[in-house]
Amino acid sequence: MKRFIITGAPGAGKTAIIRHLELDGFGVVEEAATDIIAAAQARGTLEPWRDPAFIDAIAGLQKERVIRAASLPDEIQFHDRSVVCTAALANYLGHSFSPFLTGELERIRRECIYQPQVFFIENLGHITLTAARRITFEESLQFEKVHEDTYRKLGFELMPIAPGEVTDRVRSIRSVIEKGKNGSTS
Repeated sequence: MKRFIITGAPGAGKTAIIRHLELDGFGVVEEAATDIIAAAQARGTLEPWRDPAFIDAIAGLQKERVIRAASLPDEIQFHDRSVVCTAALANYLGHSFSPFLTGELERIRRECIYQPQVFFIENLGHITLTAARRITFEESLQFEKVHEDTYRKLGFELMPIAPGEVTDRVRSIRSVIEKGKNGSTS
């Protein structure tokens, strides 16, 4: 099974791309942070990201989802973010890495959980705020840079996906996947 990460700045269009890939028949694994934020907000915590335990909650849900997805018959899976994104979030928020987060980063490296090529969805030039996404466009650009640096530091190759229509972006991703089937991408 090949697991590809789709990442990028908040509001870059990752979810729309993931939905399209899912409709195309690919296996997908949902983003964890949005669900953790929604659950915390439903319990009355308006800004759960201020609590350092927030990072481990995301990493824990990501681990559960990756383990569950491993039993699926998909030849190719697309993961809406990964624990590397959680590390980038910890960096961005100024939270130190917990032993659990450090262990998860080591586990995905040791077990080669993800393909080394990561689809980096470039920002759209604006951002739409949501209950979970309370970040300015300028802040999202800073966060985008932290993501790039974190992935590169951990040895991943970023495959930039330019802004554009969702169908064009999906076509770009599928093109890389097809090249991989023919042996030019690991």
